[in-house]
Amino acid sequence: MTRLLSAIFVVIFASTMFIRSIDPLVAVIAADLAVSPDKVALLSTAFALPYALMQPILGAAADLFGKIKLMIGCVAVLMLTAFVAAAAPSYEILLAARILGGMAAGGTFPIAVAIVGDMIPVERRQVAVGRLLAAGMTGNLFGSMAAGVIGDLIGWRPVMLMLGGFGILALAGAIVGMRGISEPKPAGQGMATVWTNYRTIFSNPLAKFCFGTVLIEGICLFGLFPYVALLLSEVGETRATIAGLVIAGFGIGGVLYAFSVGWLVSSLGERRMMRGGGFVIGLSLLLVALGLSWPVDMAAFMIFGFGFYMLHGVVQIYVTELAPKARGSAMALHSFFFFIGQAIGPPLYGVGLSQVGKLPSLLIAGAALITAGLVCAHYLRRRSSD
Repeated sequence: MTRLLSAIFVVIFASTMFIRSIDPLVAVIAADLAVSPDKVALLSTAFALPYALMQPILGAAADLFGKIKLMIGCVAVLMLTAFVAAAAPSYEILLAARILGGMAAGGTFPIAVAIVGDMIPVERRQVAVGRLLAAGMTGNLFGSMAAGVIGDLIGWRPVMLMLGGFGILALAGAIVGMRGISEPKPAGQGMATVWTNYRTIFSNPLAKFCFGTVLIEGICLFGLFPYVALLLSEVGETRATIAGLVIAGFGIGGVLYAFSVGWLVSSLGERRMMRGGGFVIGLSLLLVALGLSWPVDMAAFMIFGFGFYMLHGVVQIYVTELAPKARGSAMALHSFFFFIGQAIGPPLYGVGLSQVGKLPSLLIAGAALITAGLVCAHYLRRRSSD
């Protein structure tokens, strides 16, 4: 079990580096490829949307053919896309690499959580998933910080080479660490099983609250990330390194959550964690809306990370129990709605920031997240929760 979890941690760390690595480089890529910053910001959507759209397919494949084999194949493809991006002669090739990378990345973190759900009892799963989140947030943290520094010093293409190098390490770790690991036999074969699994998931009355919440998170929180560098430029801060540091604040908050999750669960309980997480995120968005300084923004993003996982981490546990015999499919749908939100969030923020302004846009987003936390706290509960 330790060997398997270690391999999963390496995969998650490497794959999550891909997600936020573009955000601090928007201005750098725009200048190098002679395209507008708004167009480069859509590279985040180009990663998130395919990630989301592939989830129903990848989740079904994981349940039918095996989660571990699928994960290893996806890591291999993700690694190759980084090297293609590094050599991209045009925006269009870079866009294509991000699209393919998003498709492959969809078979990493969601499948990892499903594997943990298969092998760890639900009463110990919150802490185990918290450790996975630590690996993911560390990847986000390192990826955004390193991207900003490297982008300022020697350009954005070496950032892509760095991602490819970590992809090689993740692939090697997955092949060695997951060798000989047995997993539960598939529940059935063919499309009939796939449709049965998805019907079972959606028949659970908690599904709409779980999936609706992560959709709102994707739109209202993660939709803001590609605009961090542009918002900082409004107050005179144009360095990609600083944009990377601000975004990395989210990862720091996530890591702090991961190390305190055991205490949070025992001291607050699930319902207070969900309510508190929603309020923390909403208030943090207000801080960003005020546009004070980049250290304040970084602190706000740290609070984002902590508050986000207070809410998201609990919701994720409920997703693993929506349909235990189709856990891969349930986690795939969870990621589908989450990344659909991340895909449509940047365009919505683009309209909001340009048409109604920063303060109203972020206040609306904060109110939506506070509401999501309150609704989840009301409807998502087990008999053992507070």
